[in-house]
This record gives sequence, structure tokens and C-alpha cells, in this order.
Amino acid sequence: MKRRTTTAALCVALLLTAVTTGAAVASGPHEERPPREAAALTGSAELYRSAGDDITFTFDAHLAAEDNDDPLKATGTFEFSHYLDGEGARAKADVDCLLTGGDVAVVSGVITDSDLPGAEGRRVGITVHDRGRHDRLGYSWAATGSPVEGGDLPRCVASAPFEKVKKGTGDFEVVPWQPKL
Repeated sequence: MKRRTTTAALCVALLLTAVTTGAAVASGPHEERPPREAAALTGSAELYRSAGDDITFTFDAHLAAEDNDDPLKATGTFEFSHYLDGEGARAKADVDCLLTGGDVAVVSGVITDSDLPGAEGRRVGITVHDRGRHDRLGYSWAATGSPVEGGDLPRCVASAPFEKVKKGTGDFEVVPWQPKL
């Protein structure tokens, strides 16, 4: 009796394995799978500030496989906001460059929507270090204090990822770029 139960359990396990992997097996060696993205930066997190600032960054930036040789063809958006005691601002930018290497990404974009006066039309850049539960982030306006201050920023430029992500909020994911060299 015990042998039949063990055999039945093994058969069920094998059947479940076959069902869950069936799509990959059924596609066969001759069907093409969609190519891997050349690079990506996705996810969101809040930054840690001891004063209690509410600072959030969200990314949905992608470089298609067919554009692997040109990070300036990246697409997507990113958003950020910074509030303290009900005062602050938010902004949304269209991606115009994405570079990734290992677990670090640099993304830049032009602000298309913001409640910060003078921000729309300005390029900003952000660097993310995807460290699992201890992500870090930096931004191009770190030294100036505001995205509207400072000169014109080139594409794919940002600061080192010096800011800590608030514990339990970071879910950044970086897909590393693999350019043909």
C-alpha cells in the first residue's frame, strides 16, 4: 500500500511538472521566442529621510532588443515626488536614454508634467543601484537642490546613488545592457 501511495505521489509530481513546463516544451526548437530586452529599469521605492520627507521614485524604462546599439532609443517614463508637511512637488518624465551595467542603471528624461514651476521641458537624470533589499538612488539635481536649477543636462547623466531606499519599499529591477563591443 505504501509503495502505491509513493508511486502515485511521484506520478502526480511529474504530471504537475510537465503541465507547468509544457508551454516551453510545446513551443519546440523551431518557434522563435521574443528577444530579451537590451536593458530595463522598473520598479518603485521611497527614499529614507530621518525628517520624515515623503520621497518616491517610480520607473518604467526599456531599451528594446533591436535598439541594443543605441541607448538613446530607450522608451518609457519615470516619476518622482518630494513632500514634507504637505509642501512639495511631483514630476513625470519621458525617457530619452537608458544605460545599465550589472545592477546599476542611469536613466534620463525630459519632464512632461509637473506642479513644480519651471520644471516642464527640463531634462533630469537618475541613477539606481539595485541591491536587492538595500537599493540606492541618486539624481542629477542633488547638488542644486531642484530639477529647475542648474544648466542644461546631457542625456544619461546623473549623480552617484547616494540616497538610501526606505526599508521594505524598494523593488527596483535592472536588466543589464550587453552592448556589442
